[in-house]
Amino acid sequence: MNAATQHGSALEGCGPVLPSGGRAPKPLRQQIFERVRAAGQTPRIDVSKDLGISPGSVTQLTSELIAHNLVVEAETSHETSTRGRPPVALEIAPDAGYVVGIKLGDFNHSAVIVDFAGKQVAELDCAAAAQKHEVDGLLVEAETLLARLIKSADMTHDQISGVGVGLAGMVDHDAGLVPWSPLLSSRNVPLRDLLTERLGLPVYIDNDANMLTLAELWFGAGRNKQSFAVVTIEYGVGMGLVLDNRLYRGSGGLGMELGHTKVQLDGALCRCGNRGCLEAYVADYALVREARIALDMKAEQFGPVQVMLETLYDQAKAGNERARTIFRRAGRYLSVALSNVAHLFDPSLIILSGERMQYDYLYAEDVLSEMKALTLDKGRDGPEIDINVWGGFVWARGAAALALSATTDELLGDGWAEA
Repeated sequence: MNAATQHGSALEGCGPVLPSGGRAPKPLRQQIFERVRAAGQTPRIDVSKDLGISPGSVTQLTSELIAHNLVVEAETSHETSTRGRPPVALEIAPDAGYVVGIKLGDFNHSAVIVDFAGKQVAELDCAAAAQKHEVDGLLVEAETLLARLIKSADMTHDQISGVGVGLAGMVDHDAGLVPWSPLLSSRNVPLRDLLTERLGLPVYIDNDANMLTLAELWFGAGRNKQSFAVVTIEYGVGMGLVLDNRLYRGSGGLGMELGHTKVQLDGALCRCGNRGCLEAYVADYALVREARIALDMKAEQFGPVQVMLETLYDQAKAGNERARTIFRRAGRYLSVALSNVAHLFDPSLIILSGERMQYDYLYAEDVLSEMKALTLDKGRDGPEIDINVWGGFVWARGAAALALSATTDELLGDGWAEA
């Protein structure tokens, strides 16, 4: 098991690099488009070899994609051993289309615009009006954020093809339903349909941990991995799982709720209302709750969660034993959770991802060593552990990947219109 420092993808392009099996193949034109997008730039002959189809078929289908302004020809930027004019390569047209990704959060919302090639062209964030919203209030905030984002990019509403939205809680992606979210005062909210009507665009929703997992699959360490798990620690604790290059959601879209697995019977109170959940010991609000006691803070000293976390971390680094104990306990519970993930899914890679990975107590050597000690050892190495300290817009980028995937399916799937 290895821990790594902050990383980024060294691969060009965006989207999964490896093909996925076990399902009906996509139309060839869509496979070509996605292969070009994953490579960033690639000659036709490489597409032919990668997909196992004839050069003539590639030429015919790319001609259709070029006619629809989805793909363009460009001189390859790759080095070549041949003299003369560089070979012609394919790449996604810079103005082929755009999608928006939005992360709705406890304390702030963030959004990005991404083009069809996966390049981010605009970003914007704003404070949330409240930690728990009435549905109408959250819809207004999403609508306002989208309008401000489009304006900041000097674009128009009709240039956007779709919107991906991620939020904490239990989210049924297929049904577009939110059975429960800490952001909403109501349950079983048909959020996808409400947002589609309010924003005037196709909307796709999912759990925020799945958004982070999609960010890793499309832009990060998971691009060339067939299967991997992502564990994130923020104001809550989330998990995403990729199997056979596809995001796994469970039978009802409510799977992978690692933060609400139980680690202590009748334990600390979780924000979901139950006791003993993992996130009640590891998440931001749990650490802050303990910090108020450990640092002898009075109510008037309470500040924003981020500020209090940084204070707690600074105190721990400075040798405050009470502060160190809080992180040490959180690390032990995290090691239990990671061992359980290894036992349940046997992934080759577990990515600890998100902004809170800046707190190295959560993945210190003793944490990873304890995970290894708790995991069955049958002469095989356990999963590789990778650390990714993303910035705050990663969630929105993952939501944009959700929109890119869905929009590509709509555009190049059965709904394809011939030129």
